[in-house]
Formats: sequence, C-alpha cells, structure tokens
Amino acid sequence: MTVSHNQRVLDLAGRKGLLRAADLDAIEAPRIVLTRMTAAGLLDKVGRGLYRLPGHHGSENEGLATVATKVPQAVFCLLTALQFHELTTQLPRQIWIAMPRGSHVPRIDYPPIRMVQMTGDVYAEGIETVQRDGVALRVYGVAKTVADCFKHRNKIGLDVALEALKDVRLQRKASADDLWRYAMVCRVANVMRPYLEAVG
Repeated sequence: MTVSHNQRVLDLAGRKGLLRAADLDAIEAPRIVLTRMTAAGLLDKVGRGLYRLPGHHGSENEGLATVATKVPQAVFCLLTALQFHELTTQLPRQIWIAMPRGSHVPRIDYPPIRMVQMTGDVYAEGIETVQRDGVALRVYGVAKTVADCFKHRNKIGLDVALEALKDVRLQRKASADDLWRYAMVCRVANVMRPYLEAVG
C-alpha cells in the first residue's frame, strides 16, 4: 500500500463524500486499500461497500446519499420526494425509489427502501438532479411527484396525494399546466381532473 494510493483515496473521498469500492477503479487503486485504510482509522465504513472520511457527520440527506451512491439509476419518488420538496407531514419509514420495469430490488442493509417499478416516460420524465453532501441525488420534480402520488394512491393513500396537491398549489411550487402535463404522462388525468379544478 503506497502513500500515493492512500492520498488518492482520501482525495476522492473528500470530493465524493461517500465512496464505493468500485470508485477506486477510476484512480487505479486496489480495493484492499479500503480495508487497510479502515483498519488504520483513515476511513469509516458506513455500510457494505460504502466508506467516508472519519468525523464526517452525515446530514438529514445521508440515507438518500447512501441509496444514490449504491443504486445510481434509482430516482427518489412518492413519499420520499414529497419529504425532499417539503410537501408532506408524513415521515416515511422507508426511502421510496423508482426503478425501470424489470429491475430487482437493490440489496441494501440500511436504510430500508421501497421500490416502485415504472416504464418509459413515466420513469424517465421529470427527473431533477440535486447535489447534496457531494452526491448527485436523482429526485422527481414537484409536479411529477404529485402525479405519481395519484397514480400510486392505492400504495400511499389518496389523502396523501390530495394533501400534496393542495400544498403545491398553496405554496405555488408547480403550475397547473405542469401538474396537468405530468398527469397526462402518468395517465392519471381523469383521476386528477376534478381535484385540479377544485384547487384551481
């Protein structure tokens, strides 16, 4: 284990926040370096295959950062996206992610996740990428999240979808046109129409 390997790993961990074993391929460092650096107290292991600098205190987005690092194709959706956009009083016990149809549920020890499969435009449209703690988080935008809540109302409850719609309109976080556009994408226009008209 050379000093240059250690330094390159520390530099990478400083830039990324959370480090996966696979990230070492980019800096041509052997993965055994992670085990040795953890034993020496130079890195903390925060989960299977996840490391960070010691003393780095995670923020409220640490669970999201962990999932985003381990499952880069995941998009935060439904209750997790509502919480991210500060549109709900719900505190989800699991992190809700959307994955393309046919995906397997990712194996993550912590945090607990709940996966929803989506296809085509329903999966691909409305994704925003936001940087938190040096990690790129993919989360559905406000209007897409509201449409998703109506589409998955049997999983999360119609009351949650209605609360989200009212809050979005009250806080002016999405226009009626944007809400309508994603209602069409998610094929819930007929379900949402009376509620959209009611909140104007």
